[in-house]
Amino acid sequence: MEITKKKRLSIGFTALGAIGGFLYWKYVGCLSGTCAIKSVWYWSTLWGAAVGYLVGDFLNDILVKLKKRREEKK
Repeated sequence: MEITKKKRLSIGFTALGAIGGFLYWKYVGCLSGTCAIKSVWYWSTLWGAAVGYLVGDFLNDILVKLKKRREEKK
């Protein structure tokens, strides 16, 4: 349960990234089927989720560092 609290931002961005990847496939995707990532819905969804997780984890680390600095100054 504690892991979920610590990684809440990363999990949220992962879900948003997966939704974004799916929507990218649906509306922009590759019509010919020769594009490696965009030709199948699950590849673009997985890539979107991966990018979303990386962004969320990066932001989570920044927020944790800022919180620690504020606590040290007090």
